[in-house]
Amino acid sequence: MTAIQSSSRRILPSIFPYLNPLALVFGLWQHRDLIWQFTVREIEGRYKGSSLGLFWSFAQPLLLLATYTLVFGVIFRSRWSGANPEDLRESALIIFCGLIAFNIFGECVNRAAGLIVEVPNYVKKVVFPLEVLPVSVLGSALFHALVSLTVLSAGVLLTRQRFSVTLTLLPIVILPLVFLSLGLTWFLAGLGVFLRDIRHLVSLAVQILFFMTPIFYSLDVVPQSLRPWIRINPLTSAVNNFRRVVLWGTTPEWAELTAWLLASGAVLLLGYAWFMKTKKGFADVI
Repeated sequence: MTAIQSSSRRILPSIFPYLNPLALVFGLWQHRDLIWQFTVREIEGRYKGSSLGLFWSFAQPLLLLATYTLVFGVIFRSRWSGANPEDLRESALIIFCGLIAFNIFGECVNRAAGLIVEVPNYVKKVVFPLEVLPVSVLGSALFHALVSLTVLSAGVLLTRQRFSVTLTLLPIVILPLVFLSLGLTWFLAGLGVFLRDIRHLVSLAVQILFFMTPIFYSLDVVPQSLRPWIRINPLTSAVNNFRRVVLWGTTPEWAELTAWLLASGAVLLLGYAWFMKTKKGFADVI
């Protein structure tokens, strides 16, 4: 307890010096080689000891897609406006698209709380930039999203024989999701050092968000009284805009996208500032 109180006193000074976005970008750019190395390690570590290796990055989403399609497309008969209600391939693509977007967030946040605690040797190295670890987790999540997107693109090509030109807007659409995921990962990674039980709360929160995000159902079928609660979830916007540019050939909802981009940018900066101030007390606790 004394160590935590001591660490808390150390992080009380202003965090404003870390709220400069240019300083954030410059700091990460300086460590780009280290970020790349840890991202590769993060990807390879997931399949370490596995005979099939990276094959599982393709197989796992496909198997989950088949399961979810059976449960929500055949048993519960989930439907989306504008989609053919009898075409399971269409339902599968819509579900898969939502899963890709959500999994970027889920992979980062689920790892965050225990990220620093699991590497005490790095904490004790004064010169090691711990802030690169959350970035490597995000890099791994984006790699697996890219693999899944390749599978999705193949499905779109087989089903519709063409790609929509709006697919080029995907890097813009994904930005709020990236900012939100990285900002929360930084914040939870720092908080998880001092509050070890937070990882259980985070895991529960991610599961709740999974079902509060319109992945297996359309926002149109949600009762009007509950719809505002679903829409306030930032992942709802991410999933919907992801589908709009990848599957439906329409532009994103620009006003909503801009609002979430600004909000998630604030989360990114605050999460980074929190991490950079709290990391000075990590060694006292671990």
